[in-house]
Amino acid sequence: MENEQKYSISQWEEPGRIYADLKNLTSQPIWEISDEELEKVKVHFDTKCAKSKEITTEAKKYIPGGVQHNLAFNFPFPICMDKAEGAYLYDRDGNEYIDFLQAGGPTILGSNYPAVKEKVIELLNTCGPVTGLFHEGEMLLAKKISELMPACEMFRMLGSGTESVMAAIRVARCATKKKRVIKVGGAYHGWSDQMVYGLKIPGSRQFLESHGIAGGCYKNTDEVRPNDLKMLEKMLKLNSLRGGTAAVIVEPVGPESGTRPISLDYNEKARILAKKYGALFIFDEVVTGFRVGTSGAAGYFFGKYDYDKELPFEWIIEDRKIEDGKVVTFKRQATGRDMYPDLTVFGKIVAGGYPAAGGVGGKREYVSLMAAGVAGMGKKAYVGGTLAANPLSAFAGYCAICEIEKNDACVKAGRAGDRLAAGLKELIKKYGLPYVVYNQGSIVHLECTGAMSFDFSSMNLLKSVIPMLKKKAEMLNRKKAMEHMGAAYMANGIVTLAGSRLYTSMADTDEIIDEALRRFDKVFATVVNTGKK
Repeated sequence: MENEQKYSISQWEEPGRIYADLKNLTSQPIWEISDEELEKVKVHFDTKCAKSKEITTEAKKYIPGGVQHNLAFNFPFPICMDKAEGAYLYDRDGNEYIDFLQAGGPTILGSNYPAVKEKVIELLNTCGPVTGLFHEGEMLLAKKISELMPACEMFRMLGSGTESVMAAIRVARCATKKKRVIKVGGAYHGWSDQMVYGLKIPGSRQFLESHGIAGGCYKNTDEVRPNDLKMLEKMLKLNSLRGGTAAVIVEPVGPESGTRPISLDYNEKARILAKKYGALFIFDEVVTGFRVGTSGAAGYFFGKYDYDKELPFEWIIEDRKIEDGKVVTFKRQATGRDMYPDLTVFGKIVAGGYPAAGGVGGKREYVSLMAAGVAGMGKKAYVGGTLAANPLSAFAGYCAICEIEKNDACVKAGRAGDRLAAGLKELIKKYGLPYVVYNQGSIVHLECTGAMSFDFSSMNLLKSVIPMLKKKAEMLNRKKAMEHMGAAYMANGIVTLAGSRLYTSMADTDEIIDEALRRFDKVFATVVNTGKK
């Protein structure tokens, strides 16, 4: 891979070994902390986190489940955080944690980065967080994203990743005049009705998470197996018989941010297939944007192709132009621009970790379909959001991205991820555990139970649903064990994403990573084979 030094990913691991190890993990009984150790963990939370327990217990009276965000739930109860700084979090009781959640991924600089915070305070002291009208920060952010990401000729800011996926799909349908959308099983593209389909477990379709959603909402959503180009083309062919595919949407490093890794050439080949069947290709970079690199995952996977020049291999595509007032169809050799995604979805990072974070970037002819103002008689993909692109969010995002670029933060965070993953591999080898560790730069995966590693993908409804239902109890048991492991990590001063994913940041020095590994060592020393499936 050219220009590897620009990205957090130092080396791409082909998924064969990972999938084999995950299959081995799920074929075995559950390995987790012993019952005796679990009781010690519960005692720790009751005694060392008493103030957190008090406030989150009261919160349950007013907030469903006691927390306002799914990531905030922890077994045996949520922890109330008071301070975030660099690589650390501090709770209401004064306990310190090494933070590998990093707000779900956007704080590549580390939490509450001083240079950004100072600019935000200055803005608040003058303009305030919102005016309802235009602020220069909107232009600065859009221009910066366009400068750094070749795939984003224009950018429209929205309020969240979920809204941004909705907008991208609406644009695709508007541009192609087609309805169907293909996603990869297990991928998370927000919680809009049409996308709560095939969440977490490939092949699950609407049968695990789609409660409260009318069946018609996902009738135009299709699901294909991760890393399976043959199934993708089969679905594209099938869709050509039922009105066509408007968009193929992917997470660049694999579904659910790399939990199901892909081959290095998957995105290129999927992109070519989408173009072949007249579908827009959408990169969901909510996690990878400005974490994999300042040019995003699109830069990592497609940056070797000059945007304005013909591709070094033959790829003839059909194009259209206006000539004498008529649409003329012609064929031409593809350029690098054709290889890049048509649309790119952002969340989190475009506000630098501050609230109201989302947006859609992409090629001018598509993003222009979201132009603000009165559409007149022309067609337009309607999007909105009263507080989208408010001065606080837009300017904070601009300042954060400038600091990421200035400090080479993606590469530094990636090196920390490499060090953490290497150390975790040594620990599971030391204790003879069947756990699976791998990383895509600063996105580190630690699979201890394989709760989400099942795959029931099939073009046949019965062949996917019946096996899934038979395995449902086992999946729930493994999810419960995963929560126990997450609690053990937190009791030892480590915050993770659901006990199975860790985001590193520029703030993670060698010393911090080494200390984290010592804490993981203490947890792994208490792990036993429970004999339970």
